[in-house]
Amino acid sequence: MTQQNIEPTKTVDARGAACPGPLMDLIGAIRDVDPGDVVLLLSDSDRSLTDVPEWVEEAGNDLVAVEEGDDHHELYVEKV
Repeated sequence: MTQQNIEPTKTVDARGAACPGPLMDLIGAIRDVDPGDVVLLLSDSDRSLTDVPEWVEEAGNDLVAVEEGDDHHELYVEKV
């Protein structure tokens, strides 16, 4: 699945934030959306590429896509 066919319900721009900031911002956003909604996390921290998948698995949500760009990453998380 690529970003072109995923419509996030909410976007969290955590670029420039040090870890665990992006993850904390994502967790807050997930709490505010309904099951089935997708939150897009924008992060320029490489730690997000490991922290987010670990948290998603523990929390029971789905990481539906990860797009790695030159200056930031886009992580799409679906609330279950």
